Amino acid sequence: MGVDAPDTLNLLEVPVGDLKPGMYVAALDRPWLGTPFLMQGFFVRDQDEIDSVAEHAAIVYVDPRRQTKEKYPEAKPKARQPRYREQTSLKQEYKTAQVDLTSASETIENVFVQLKNGGNIDVDAVQTAINPLIDSVLRNSEAMASLVRMRLKGDYLYNHSLTVSVWAAIFGRHLGFDRTRLTSLALGGALIDTGMATVPDEIILATGALTPEEMTLVRKHVDDGVAYLEKSHQVDQDVIEMVATHHERHDGSGYPRGLEGVDIPVFGRIAGMIDSYDAMITTRPHAKPRSSFEAMQEISNLKDQKFQGELVEQFMQAIGLFPTGSVVELNSGEIGVVVQQNTTRRLRPKVIVVLDAQGNKHENLVVLDLSKYVKGGNNESDLWI
Repeated sequence: MGVDAPDTLNLLEVPVGDLKPGMYVAALDRPWLGTPFLMQGFFVRDQDEIDSVAEHAAIVYVDPRRQTKEKYPEAKPKARQPRYREQTSLKQEYKTAQVDLTSASETIENVFVQLKNGGNIDVDAVQTAINPLIDSVLRNSEAMASLVRMRLKGDYLYNHSLTVSVWAAIFGRHLGFDRTRLTSLALGGALIDTGMATVPDEIILATGALTPEEMTLVRKHVDDGVAYLEKSHQVDQDVIEMVATHHERHDGSGYPRGLEGVDIPVFGRIAGMIDSYDAMITTRPHAKPRSSFEAMQEISNLKDQKFQGELVEQFMQAIGLFPTGSVVELNSGEIGVVVQQNTTRRLRPKVIVVLDAQGNKHENLVVLDLSKYVKGGNNESDLWI
């Protein structure tokens, strides 16, 4: 029947007409990518959502183990997901984004320092710091994306928390999350590694393989992070679940609980993929950074294994194989910087050509739209990292 769920053994087959608000739909009778539902697995909120499901499926598979605690009215009107559009140009947004990113970086660093010194986590400070980043992403996601790709220096832990938050906001924007869910997603991204504050610096900065005892300490950061957040009483359940499950994997090979498939909350599935992507493209004590193209290839190779396939496809569309800010080489030998994505032709973004084939700086910077160049024609122009 084309059901996408990895295991329907514990799921109940329910006709759409029998759906009720509060039920958790874990699978459909058709592939998820053939429907407008971007997330595999969701709670039914109201009758409007039931009607929407009925337009695309006759049978759904409900997980009886999951029931939302929130009480939704049977026929509460449901607003459509917002569709975000660029509100400012890349040039306009860049300066504002740069200031906001610097401020957020300082705040997150202070939060980690406070934790390492035995203090409590200041969630309100983190939320206040990332709110302008979310605003910037909603206005123009390309500016913030290019900036975080250039933040390769400094403490990995602080920068990683910041960039995961930004990637999460960019991905949430692409998925059409409303502002409340997008904010929770970005906040969770900034907080997923707070538990690492309990890990000794010599382990974090180790350049070689860790011992089993050291690996146990590293894995403990998940539970420690959850404990910090629960003690703060300042975050919602989505954020706590995101931190608790960001190292779980689609095939059950993750930790700490070995969850798999739809048993991993949506925010946890997103966090695991974004966390891995950002780690791959960032300089770490024990590993050199990969290009974004190489990281995306790796993520793609792991879809439906480590990461949910539908989310991988959406993430590739949101970030692009050559993200904004990537330095690329054209087959002409010229060097350019990606400045805008092409959502329909992901291998052909817009680039600014900055160096000629001899390595000389162009006097006049030219924006080249690679989607207008046809492979095999006189103006063939392919990208190479």
